[in-house]
Amino acid sequence: MKFKKLVTVAALAVNVFLLPVTQAADDPLKVGFVYVGPVGDHGWSYEHDQGRIELEKHFDGKVSTTYVENVPEGADAERVITQLAKSGHDVIFTTSFGFMNPTIKVAKRFPKVHFENATGYKRAKNVGTYLLSTYQGRYVSGVAAGMETKSNVLGYIASFPIPEVIRDINAVYLGAKSVNPDVKMKIVWVSTWYDPGKEADAANALMDQGADIIIQHTDSPAPLIAAEKRGKMGVGQASDMSHFAPTAHMFSVRDHWGPYYIDTVQKIMDNTWKSEDYWGGFAEEILQIVSVNPVLSDAVKTAISETEAKIKSGEFHPFTGPMKDNQGNEVIPAGKTLTDEELASVMWYVEGIDAKIPQ
Repeated sequence: MKFKKLVTVAALAVNVFLLPVTQAADDPLKVGFVYVGPVGDHGWSYEHDQGRIELEKHFDGKVSTTYVENVPEGADAERVITQLAKSGHDVIFTTSFGFMNPTIKVAKRFPKVHFENATGYKRAKNVGTYLLSTYQGRYVSGVAAGMETKSNVLGYIASFPIPEVIRDINAVYLGAKSVNPDVKMKIVWVSTWYDPGKEADAANALMDQGADIIIQHTDSPAPLIAAEKRGKMGVGQASDMSHFAPTAHMFSVRDHWGPYYIDTVQKIMDNTWKSEDYWGGFAEEILQIVSVNPVLSDAVKTAISETEAKIKSGEFHPFTGPMKDNQGNEVIPAGKTLTDEELASVMWYVEGIDAKIPQ
């Protein structure tokens, strides 16, 4: 009921405050953001909102922004996006995979508005897509976890069975396996991006199964806090989560969206924007390893920095063949590296993961 109430408040905020306006030539560019979670999730939506704030500061009065938080993926999302478009927004960023279809539908009705959807794959003349190469950070997480684990069991809290999540599970396992041939991984699916209660329960279930390091594809610090209480460790998701679990926190993989939002809006102002599929990672400093815990051994800290550097320089790519899935099928031939387009359609577990992808 609390979640539904938050959604209703967000929807009312749109209906009340986003009435259609007539924009003069000297008015600031209006930029709207749609968040799947609350800006206080301390993860995914929080970092998108930090990017929004950075955008406003950079353009110093030339840009005004609006955001709507706690928007469910589905019909409500279409209604919120439509309201933003009707109210004179020139650019709308929809920041979740489940907003992809609603964004495409609304964009057809508002061809003069620029739309950008995070983590989706459908584009149109006025719709671009953007995402992080999160698998890069996951691979580093796997390397560190594989070296640090004492039980040889890693726990992964997964949100939804979409390519982004499957790809990142594989990356963690590949990184861990590269330094620890005995490592195993347990996966718990929670069917949510943000629900601290479910996330904490999942973390505890994984620790009950022997996991001593928790990695998450959900947005609250609850898993890290659970690990702290039980003397285990984990990796922060999307933002710097070190202050929530100073002992358990190994490091965080931070999403730094500000530079992308600034560059995109500048292109729109310059009339040079075009629909494309953008992937940003370590090289673009959109993805960052932050707050490495000083209690980690020198060997682990060195492995973290060296692995990040090799991925950043292009010397190493986690999805380079030969590689088989966990059914024994070759999915990447020897010498081949998956393209971004191919990475966007990964729906198989790599060899060694003893699990099935939910349908």
